[in-house]
Amino acid sequence: MNKIYLDNAATTPIDKEVIDVMVQSMLHNNGNPSSIHQFGRKAKSSVETARKNIAKYFNVTASEIIFTAGGTEADNLILQNAVTNLGVEVIITSKIEHHAVLHTCDFLIKTHQTEIVYVHVDKNGDVDLKHLEMLLDTYKNQKCLVSLMYVNNEIGNLLPLNKVSQICKKHHALFHSDTVQAIGHYPIDLQKNPIDFIAASAHKFHGPKGVGFAYFKKGFGIQPLLHGGNQEKGARSSTENVHSILGMEKALEIAISNIDKDTRNLSELKRYFISELKTNFKDVAFNGNSEHNDKSSYTILNVRFAHANDMLLFNLDLNGIAVSGGSACQSGSNKGSHVLDELLDRTEADKISVRFSFSKTTTKDEIDTTIIKLKELLN
Repeated sequence: MNKIYLDNAATTPIDKEVIDVMVQSMLHNNGNPSSIHQFGRKAKSSVETARKNIAKYFNVTASEIIFTAGGTEADNLILQNAVTNLGVEVIITSKIEHHAVLHTCDFLIKTHQTEIVYVHVDKNGDVDLKHLEMLLDTYKNQKCLVSLMYVNNEIGNLLPLNKVSQICKKHHALFHSDTVQAIGHYPIDLQKNPIDFIAASAHKFHGPKGVGFAYFKKGFGIQPLLHGGNQEKGARSSTENVHSILGMEKALEIAISNIDKDTRNLSELKRYFISELKTNFKDVAFNGNSEHNDKSSYTILNVRFAHANDMLLFNLDLNGIAVSGGSACQSGSNKGSHVLDELLDRTEADKISVRFSFSKTTTKDEIDTTIIKLKELLN
């Protein structure tokens, strides 16, 4: 049985070139970056070169990049610092953010009595920018941080990043965006967009798992979540994950250099899949803006089948097709998608929804096979 992987929003296959870089680092770069001997200096130099190269893709300085174990740690580091170190009293977010943001906000309510306010989203999952402005005006006498993700990990909706950043700037609010699903797929210039903090995870753009970074705009002090040896200029104690950092650097280099080609190819592939679904299934619908490439990431399509049963994902897996019913962070859990629960009415929410997500490894033949299998299972 040929295996078909359509769960790239959960994680992407690691690039062969990335593996090669990491293997060479494992073989020849064994020093601890904190050691002062030549082995340590070599490792330190490699990490700092990677930091500098990653920073240039976002038009920022190397000192503004903090390496982490992934996007969840980056979001935690940013949000907790905003409250404990920068004096933020109010966080404005939405109810369809990733749990790395929502659960951190819940923690901050309990530990610091931070006020969490939710901006309205419409039935398609779009943020109500007028309501955002109203909230910022309401809390103008308190220090605010807005936390809204660039690409929603379940429905793919694109946040109008520049508009939101300008609104925050106008109201003197800090702006954090979880850009985990966007990096490597959409160019982000942090000089053109006045964003104060972003989060990234390498395994979303064909890099290794367990490594990512946080961007802190220059001038913000950082209090570490982890206490120890004061690595990352005191921002994150723990010996740097040298091999994975170098792998992340290579993965980002590849993604950025091929971004136009991948955007074109995957946008066409997603349009083709949508067309085939509409042709073959009369009852098909699309959650959020995932049907529209101008309003949704070309890597994510969230599909609702009116007559499917709750065995659909399991049966697709038996047929060698890997997909998701919601956020991958809920894998193994019987909890439904908090995003779809927020957007869909009761009748719609009772239908089976499937998230198909694509990467540069996805082929048209795989899409055709998936359509055939869906027809066998649903018709």
